Amino acid sequence: MHFLDQAKIFVKSGDGGPGAVSFRREKYIEYGGPDGGNGGKGGDIVFEAVAGLNTLIDFRYTQHFKAKRGTPGAGRDRTGAGGPDLVIQVPIGTQILADDEERTLLADLTKEGERVVFLRGGDGGRGNASYKSSTNRAPRQHGPGWPGEEMWVWLRLKLLADAGLVGLPNAGKSTFINAVTNAQAKVGAYAFTTTRPQLGVVSHKGHEFVIADIPGLIEGAADGAGVGDRFLGHIERCRVLLHLVDANDADVATSYRIVRDELEAYGADLIDKPVIVALNKIDTLDDELIAALSAELAEASGAPVMALSGASGAGVEAVLDKLLEAVGQPEPGADEEAEDEAPGDWSPI
Repeated sequence: MHFLDQAKIFVKSGDGGPGAVSFRREKYIEYGGPDGGNGGKGGDIVFEAVAGLNTLIDFRYTQHFKAKRGTPGAGRDRTGAGGPDLVIQVPIGTQILADDEERTLLADLTKEGERVVFLRGGDGGRGNASYKSSTNRAPRQHGPGWPGEEMWVWLRLKLLADAGLVGLPNAGKSTFINAVTNAQAKVGAYAFTTTRPQLGVVSHKGHEFVIADIPGLIEGAADGAGVGDRFLGHIERCRVLLHLVDANDADVATSYRIVRDELEAYGADLIDKPVIVALNKIDTLDDELIAALSAELAEASGAPVMALSGASGAGVEAVLDKLLEAVGQPEPGADEEAEDEAPGDWSPI
Protein backbone atom coordinates (compact mmCIF):
# COMPACT_ATOMS: atom_id res chain seq x y z
CA MET A 1 0.00 0.00 0.00
CA HIS A 2 1.34 3.41 -0.98
CA PHE A 3 1.60 5.97 1.80
CA LEU A 4 0.22 9.47 1.25
CA ASP A 5 -0.16 11.92 4.12
CA GLN A 6 -1.68 14.93 2.35
CA ALA A 7 -4.19 15.45 -0.42
CA LYS A 8 -6.27 18.27 -1.89
CA ILE A 9 -9.95 17.59 -2.58
CA PHE A 10 -13.08 19.46 -3.65
CA VAL A 11 -16.24 19.04 -1.58
CA LYS A 12 -19.75 20.34 -2.29
CA SER A 13 -22.93 19.81 -0.30
CA GLY A 14 -26.21 19.19 -2.10
CA ASP A 15 -28.49 21.95 -3.33
CA GLY A 16 -31.98 22.19 -1.91
CA GLY A 17 -34.78 20.87 -4.09
CA PRO A 18 -37.18 23.40 -5.71
CA GLY A 19 -40.67 23.87 -4.38
CA ALA A 20 -43.65 22.80 -6.49
CA VAL A 21 -46.37 24.89 -8.14
CA SER A 22 -49.52 22.80 -8.02
CA PHE A 23 -53.28 23.22 -7.53
CA ARG A 24 -55.73 20.74 -6.16
CA ARG A 25 -58.05 19.56 -8.93
CA GLU A 26 -60.50 16.81 -8.03
CA LYS A 27 -63.93 15.93 -9.22
CA TYR A 28 -66.73 17.33 -7.08
CA ILE A 29 -64.28 19.57 -5.18
CA GLU A 30 -65.40 23.12 -5.90
CA TYR A 31 -62.53 24.95 -4.29
CA GLY A 32 -59.13 23.38 -4.78
CA GLY A 33 -56.47 25.90 -4.03
CA PRO A 34 -52.65 25.61 -4.10
CA ASP A 35 -51.08 22.41 -2.79
CA GLY A 36 -47.47 22.55 -4.00
CA GLY A 37 -45.07 21.07 -1.44
CA ASN A 38 -41.62 22.28 -0.37
CA GLY A 39 -38.40 20.90 -1.83
CA GLY A 40 -36.14 18.54 0.12
CA LYS A 41 -32.91 19.56 1.85
CA GLY A 42 -29.63 18.83 0.09
CA GLY A 43 -27.20 16.25 1.48
CA ASP A 44 -24.46 17.25 3.93
CA ILE A 45 -20.73 16.61 3.55
CA VAL A 46 -19.65 14.57 6.58
CA PHE A 47 -16.11 13.48 7.50
CA GLU A 48 -15.75 10.36 9.63
CA ALA A 49 -12.59 8.94 11.25
CA VAL A 50 -12.43 5.17 10.88
CA ALA A 51 -10.02 2.51 12.05
CA GLY A 52 -8.04 0.42 9.60
CA LEU A 53 -6.85 3.32 7.44
CA ASN A 54 -3.38 4.83 7.68
CA THR A 55 -2.99 6.58 4.34
CA LEU A 56 -4.77 9.15 2.16
CA ILE A 57 -3.84 7.39 -1.07
CA ASP A 58 -7.51 6.96 -2.08
CA PHE A 59 -7.85 10.73 -2.40
CA ARG A 60 -5.18 10.85 -5.09
CA TYR A 61 -7.55 9.12 -7.51
CA THR A 62 -10.89 10.51 -6.28
CA GLN A 63 -10.69 14.24 -5.65
CA HIS A 64 -14.24 15.53 -6.16
CA PHE A 65 -17.00 14.77 -3.68
CA LYS A 66 -20.50 16.12 -4.30
CA ALA A 67 -23.55 15.30 -2.19
CA LYS A 68 -26.88 14.81 -3.95
CA ARG A 69 -29.46 17.57 -4.11
CA GLY A 70 -32.88 17.41 -2.48
CA THR A 71 -35.87 16.04 -4.36
CA PRO A 72 -38.32 18.65 -5.74
CA GLY A 73 -41.62 19.12 -3.95
CA ALA A 74 -44.84 17.74 -5.43
CA GLY A 75 -48.58 18.30 -5.43
CA ARG A 76 -50.87 17.31 -2.58
CA ASP A 77 -48.54 19.16 -0.20
CA ARG A 78 -45.84 16.52 -0.58
CA THR A 79 -42.39 17.63 0.60
CA GLY A 80 -39.47 16.33 -1.42
CA ALA A 81 -37.09 13.82 0.11
CA GLY A 82 -33.84 15.14 1.51
CA GLY A 83 -30.64 14.24 -0.29
CA PRO A 84 -28.50 11.57 1.43
CA ASP A 85 -25.45 12.77 3.32
CA LEU A 86 -22.10 12.03 1.70
CA VAL A 87 -19.84 10.46 4.34
CA ILE A 88 -16.11 10.70 3.54
CA GLN A 89 -14.09 8.20 5.57
CA VAL A 90 -10.59 9.28 6.58
CA PRO A 91 -7.87 7.79 8.82
CA ILE A 92 -7.80 8.65 12.50
CA GLY A 93 -5.55 11.69 12.97
CA THR A 94 -6.65 13.48 9.79
CA GLN A 95 -6.77 17.27 9.81
CA ILE A 96 -8.91 19.31 7.43
CA LEU A 97 -7.23 22.55 6.35
CA ALA A 98 -8.46 25.52 4.36
CA ASP A 99 -6.93 26.15 0.95
CA ASP A 100 -5.32 29.43 1.94
CA GLU A 101 -1.78 30.60 2.58
CA GLU A 102 -2.02 29.97 6.33
CA ARG A 103 -3.59 26.49 5.90
CA THR A 104 -6.17 27.33 8.57
CA LEU A 105 -7.20 24.31 10.64
CA LEU A 106 -10.92 23.63 10.15
CA ALA A 107 -11.33 20.23 11.81
CA ASP A 108 -9.19 17.60 13.53
CA LEU A 109 -10.42 14.00 13.73
CA THR A 110 -8.50 12.21 16.48
CA LYS A 111 -10.94 9.54 17.73
CA GLU A 112 -12.40 6.47 16.09
CA GLY A 113 -15.96 7.08 14.97
CA GLU A 114 -15.68 10.87 15.29
CA ARG A 115 -17.90 12.61 12.74
CA VAL A 116 -17.92 16.24 11.61
CA VAL A 117 -20.68 17.80 9.52
CA PHE A 118 -18.34 19.89 7.41
CA LEU A 119 -20.69 21.45 4.83
CA ARG A 120 -24.43 21.69 5.36
CA GLY A 121 -26.76 21.00 2.46
CA GLY A 122 -28.98 23.76 1.11
CA ASP A 123 -32.55 24.08 2.35
CA GLY A 124 -35.39 23.17 0.03
CA GLY A 125 -37.41 25.85 -1.75
CA ARG A 126 -40.93 26.74 -0.71
CA GLY A 127 -43.89 25.36 -2.63
CA ASN A 128 -46.69 27.62 -3.78
CA ALA A 129 -48.95 26.37 -0.97
CA SER A 130 -46.80 28.26 1.54
CA TYR A 131 -47.38 31.55 -0.32
CA LYS A 132 -51.18 31.56 -0.10
CA SER A 133 -52.82 34.30 1.89
CA SER A 134 -56.14 36.11 2.13
CA THR A 135 -55.10 38.39 -0.70
CA ASN A 136 -53.12 35.87 -2.76
CA ARG A 137 -55.34 32.82 -3.04
CA ALA A 138 -53.74 31.29 -6.12
CA PRO A 139 -50.01 31.95 -5.87
CA ARG A 140 -47.83 30.75 -8.68
CA GLN A 141 -44.45 31.61 -7.21
CA HIS A 142 -42.15 29.05 -5.64
CA GLY A 143 -38.64 28.85 -4.18
CA PRO A 144 -35.87 27.31 -6.32
CA GLY A 145 -34.03 25.88 -3.30
CA TRP A 146 -30.92 27.18 -1.60
CA PRO A 147 -27.55 26.24 -3.11
CA GLY A 148 -25.15 24.03 -1.17
CA GLU A 149 -21.71 25.05 0.03
CA GLU A 150 -18.51 24.19 -1.79
CA MET A 151 -14.79 24.59 -1.22
CA TRP A 152 -11.35 23.12 -1.83
CA VAL A 153 -9.68 21.72 1.28
CA TRP A 154 -6.43 20.00 2.18
CA LEU A 155 -6.40 16.75 4.11
CA ARG A 156 -3.29 16.20 6.22
CA LEU A 157 -2.67 12.98 8.11
CA LYS A 158 -0.80 13.02 11.40
CA LEU A 159 -0.44 9.48 12.64
CA LEU A 160 -1.49 8.80 16.22
CA ALA A 161 1.32 7.19 18.21
CA ASP A 162 2.33 7.19 21.86
CA ALA A 163 6.07 7.26 21.18
CA GLY A 164 8.15 8.45 18.24
CA LEU A 165 11.60 7.43 17.00
CA VAL A 166 13.97 10.16 15.82
CA GLY A 167 17.59 10.15 14.72
CA LEU A 168 19.94 10.45 11.79
CA PRO A 169 19.66 8.05 8.85
CA ASN A 170 21.07 4.61 9.70
CA ALA A 171 20.70 5.21 13.45
CA GLY A 172 18.95 1.84 13.74
CA LYS A 173 15.37 3.07 14.08
CA SER A 174 13.87 0.50 11.71
CA THR A 175 15.82 -2.32 13.34
CA PHE A 176 14.53 -1.21 16.73
CA ILE A 177 10.88 -1.04 15.69
CA ASN A 178 11.17 -4.46 14.03
CA ALA A 179 12.64 -5.87 17.24
CA VAL A 180 9.92 -4.58 19.58
CA THR A 181 6.84 -4.81 17.31
CA ASN A 182 5.49 -6.91 14.45
CA ALA A 183 6.27 -4.14 11.98
CA GLN A 184 8.30 -5.14 8.95
CA ALA A 185 10.18 -1.95 8.24
CA LYS A 186 12.79 -2.12 5.51
CA VAL A 187 16.35 -2.34 6.81
CA GLY A 188 19.42 -1.64 4.69
CA ALA A 189 23.04 -0.51 4.94
CA TYR A 190 22.40 2.80 3.22
CA ALA A 191 20.84 6.15 4.11
CA PHE A 192 17.09 6.79 3.91
CA THR A 193 16.06 3.16 3.90
CA THR A 194 12.84 4.36 5.53
CA THR A 195 10.96 6.58 3.08
CA ARG A 196 7.60 6.73 4.86
CA PRO A 197 6.42 6.56 8.47
CA GLN A 198 5.96 3.14 10.06
CA LEU A 199 3.68 2.25 12.96
CA GLY A 200 4.06 -0.68 15.33
CA VAL A 201 2.31 -1.87 18.48
CA VAL A 202 4.58 -2.70 21.42
CA SER A 203 3.36 -5.32 23.92
CA HIS A 204 5.35 -4.98 27.12
CA LYS A 205 4.54 -6.18 30.65
CA GLY A 206 0.83 -6.49 30.02
CA HIS A 207 0.54 -3.10 28.32
CA GLU A 208 0.37 -1.99 24.72
CA PHE A 209 1.39 1.28 23.13
CA VAL A 210 2.00 2.51 19.59
CA ILE A 211 5.42 3.58 18.38
CA ALA A 212 6.15 5.50 15.16
CA ASP A 213 9.29 5.41 13.04
CA ILE A 214 9.87 8.29 10.61
CA PRO A 215 12.56 8.82 7.95
CA GLY A 216 15.90 10.04 9.29
CA LEU A 217 16.79 13.69 9.63
CA ILE A 218 19.97 15.25 8.33
CA GLU A 219 21.45 18.69 8.75
CA GLY A 220 19.40 21.19 6.78
CA ALA A 221 16.24 19.06 6.74
CA ALA A 222 14.20 22.13 7.68
CA ASP A 223 15.39 23.67 4.40
CA GLY A 224 14.53 20.59 2.36
CA ALA A 225 17.74 18.56 2.61
CA GLY A 226 17.27 14.79 2.39
CA VAL A 227 13.56 13.99 2.59
CA GLY A 228 12.98 17.27 4.43
CA ASP A 229 11.11 17.57 7.70
CA ARG A 230 7.52 17.07 6.47
CA PHE A 231 7.27 13.68 8.19
CA LEU A 232 7.88 15.29 11.59
CA GLY A 233 4.17 16.07 11.67
CA HIS A 234 3.57 12.40 12.44
CA ILE A 235 5.27 12.66 15.82
CA GLU A 236 3.58 15.91 16.88
CA ARG A 237 0.98 13.91 18.81
CA CYS A 238 3.51 11.60 20.52
CA ARG A 239 3.84 11.81 24.28
CA VAL A 240 7.54 10.90 24.29
CA LEU A 241 10.40 10.73 21.78
CA LEU A 242 13.11 8.08 21.66
CA HIS A 243 16.24 9.66 20.20
CA LEU A 244 18.58 6.98 18.84
CA VAL A 245 22.23 7.84 18.22
CA ASP A 246 24.50 5.47 16.27
CA ALA A 247 27.45 4.46 18.45
CA ASN A 248 29.55 4.12 15.28
CA ASP A 249 29.20 7.80 14.34
CA ALA A 250 32.40 9.84 14.30
CA ASP A 251 31.01 12.27 16.90
CA VAL A 252 27.91 11.15 18.83
CA ALA A 253 27.47 14.61 20.39
CA THR A 254 27.32 16.26 16.97
CA SER A 255 24.88 13.63 15.74
CA TYR A 256 22.63 14.37 18.69
CA ARG A 257 22.76 18.14 18.20
CA ILE A 258 21.95 17.94 14.46
CA VAL A 259 18.65 16.20 15.12
CA ARG A 260 17.76 18.48 18.04
CA ASP A 261 18.42 21.55 15.90
CA GLU A 262 16.10 20.24 13.19
CA LEU A 263 13.36 19.54 15.74
CA GLU A 264 13.69 23.09 17.03
CA ALA A 265 13.61 24.52 13.50
CA TYR A 266 10.43 22.59 12.73
CA GLY A 267 8.57 24.01 15.72
CA ALA A 268 5.22 22.60 16.94
CA ASP A 269 6.81 22.25 20.42
CA LEU A 270 8.68 19.08 19.40
CA ILE A 271 11.80 20.34 21.15
CA ASP A 272 9.85 20.52 24.43
CA LYS A 273 8.56 16.95 24.35
CA PRO A 274 9.98 14.43 26.86
CA VAL A 275 12.88 12.60 25.26
CA ILE A 276 14.76 9.40 26.03
CA VAL A 277 18.30 9.43 24.66
CA ALA A 278 19.76 6.06 23.68
CA LEU A 279 23.10 4.96 22.26
CA ASN A 280 22.33 2.29 19.67
CA LYS A 281 24.40 -0.51 18.04
CA ILE A 282 26.48 -1.22 21.17
CA ASP A 283 26.91 -4.84 20.06
CA THR A 284 29.84 -3.65 17.93
CA LEU A 285 31.72 -2.01 20.87
CA ASP A 286 33.44 -3.06 24.09
CA ASP A 287 32.24 -1.95 27.53
CA GLU A 288 34.93 0.69 27.97
CA LEU A 289 34.09 2.43 24.69
CA ILE A 290 30.35 2.22 25.43
CA ALA A 291 30.90 3.98 28.77
CA ALA A 292 33.02 6.70 27.15
CA LEU A 293 30.53 7.39 24.35
CA SER A 294 27.61 7.35 26.79
CA ALA A 295 29.34 9.95 28.95
CA GLU A 296 30.06 12.13 25.93
CA LEU A 297 26.44 11.89 24.78
CA ALA A 298 25.12 12.57 28.30
CA GLU A 299 27.21 15.72 28.48
CA ALA A 300 25.83 16.96 25.13
CA SER A 301 22.20 16.13 25.92
CA GLY A 302 22.10 16.91 29.63
CA ALA A 303 20.10 13.73 30.16
CA PRO A 304 20.90 10.16 31.19
CA VAL A 305 21.83 7.92 28.27
CA MET A 306 20.62 4.36 27.79
CA ALA A 307 22.70 1.87 25.82
CA LEU A 308 21.02 -0.69 23.58
CA SER A 309 21.31 -2.81 20.49
CA GLY A 310 18.25 -3.36 18.37
CA ALA A 311 19.99 -6.16 16.49
CA SER A 312 21.05 -8.24 19.52
CA GLY A 313 18.32 -7.11 21.91
CA ALA A 314 20.75 -5.87 24.56
CA GLY A 315 19.24 -3.08 26.67
CA VAL A 316 15.94 -3.11 24.78
CA GLU A 317 13.86 -4.19 27.79
CA ALA A 318 15.17 -1.30 29.88
CA VAL A 319 14.34 1.18 27.11
CA LEU A 320 10.80 -0.23 26.83
CA ASP A 321 10.40 0.19 30.59
CA LYS A 322 11.32 3.86 30.25
CA LEU A 323 8.97 4.33 27.30
CA LEU A 324 6.13 2.66 29.17
CA GLU A 325 6.71 4.91 32.15
CA ALA A 326 6.73 8.02 29.96
CA VAL A 327 3.64 6.97 28.02
CA GLY A 328 1.80 6.58 31.32
CA GLN A 329 -0.23 3.44 30.82
CA PRO A 330 -2.87 2.52 33.45
CA GLU A 331 -2.38 -0.46 35.71
CA PRO A 332 -3.27 -3.85 34.18
CA GLY A 333 -6.91 -4.75 34.87
CA ALA A 334 -7.96 -1.20 35.70
CA ASP A 335 -10.41 -1.09 32.81
CA GLU A 336 -11.93 -4.43 33.77
CA GLU A 337 -12.40 -3.31 37.36
CA ALA A 338 -14.17 -0.17 36.20
CA GLU A 339 -16.49 -2.21 33.98
CA ASP A 340 -17.27 -4.70 36.76
CA GLU A 341 -18.25 -1.93 39.16
CA ALA A 342 -22.04 -1.98 39.56
CA PRO A 343 -23.86 1.23 38.56
CA GLY A 344 -25.82 1.14 41.82
CA ASP A 345 -22.63 1.46 43.87
CA TRP A 346 -21.95 4.95 42.57
CA SER A 347 -22.82 7.88 44.77
CA PRO A 348 -22.22 11.62 44.29
CA ILE A 349 -21.57 12.04 48.03
